Amino acid sequence: MYLGTQVAARDDSDYQVWAQLGIKHVCADPPGNPHHWSLDDLQRHREKIESFGLVLDMVQLPMSSRPIENQQSPNILMGKSPERDRELDSICALIERLAKAGIPSAKYNMNIIGIPRTADAIGRGGARAEAFRWAEADRNAPPTIAGTVDPEENWARIEYFLARVVPVATAAKVRLACHPHDPYTPPGWRGVTRVLGTVDGLKRFVETHESPYHGLNFCQGTVGEMLDDPRAEIADVIRWFGSRGKIFNVHFRNIKGRKLDFQETFPEEGDMDMPAALRLYKEAGYKYMVMPDHVPKIAGRDPQGVAFAFCYGYIAALMQTMGIDPTG
Repeated sequence: MYLGTQVAARDDSDYQVWAQLGIKHVCADPPGNPHHWSLDDLQRHREKIESFGLVLDMVQLPMSSRPIENQQSPNILMGKSPERDRELDSICALIERLAKAGIPSAKYNMNIIGIPRTADAIGRGGARAEAFRWAEADRNAPPTIAGTVDPEENWARIEYFLARVVPVATAAKVRLACHPHDPYTPPGWRGVTRVLGTVDGLKRFVETHESPYHGLNFCQGTVGEMLDDPRAEIADVIRWFGSRGKIFNVHFRNIKGRKLDFQETFPEEGDMDMPAALRLYKEAGYKYMVMPDHVPKIAGRDPQGVAFAFCYGYIAALMQTMGIDPTG
């Protein structure tokens, strides 16, 4: 495994900075709507990434973490035909173009309500950290434009998607990495039961339309948000998915708290034992990117750049203590 990033480059100098920091592998998208990326667009983008001494490991399919009304492929999770079939045809064709362009993996989300949060928490030194406290949430928040989606219907829409895309990805040898629902929310909140917001749901997901190219963008922070005791429980979750080869990307993120009552943190100050977690990924034979995600908001002239640079250094140092070259 090796250090990676998925931060969107603000300009070409960010690519230079990543190379200078020893980050060789990236998830980075060409400009524009993914539905419209041509083979030439993808090849030019990969070549540009490579010109900085980087490797393009992954891009994002047009299925993001935003609420469904802001999605590029909303009809897949709304179950609206024939519109969803057109979106699926486009995604399948995109996966085939990724293979031709030499891009081995794509991440995606199956998200209806986005990433709900309550008021920020104040972290060390006054840093602001995203949080979700069910006690502070609007329990009467209305459904999205998707309306009411019960568990059976949600699974039916997910399975419809997988039945179409997994065979294409398998034939093309492109790994598809799905992000869990962030965070777990009580069944039916905002009209939706988030079936990928539990460990059991994620297990069912990866076992549906089984393929070595169908797995997870394993966000350790999000998984911790599903657990009653993240420190004690996360190891078994990593072992289960890691031993089955179902982890295709790792968001190496920590939290303080537990299910329905947590705040995000820098990696070394949360409740989960991050060195122990990294050893588990190594023991499971995990061989792809490990990257920061969702850093606290800090002060200064380049708060995002500095906060992520801290996380890159932390991950690289942990890897070196385990005899792993962070550059791959």
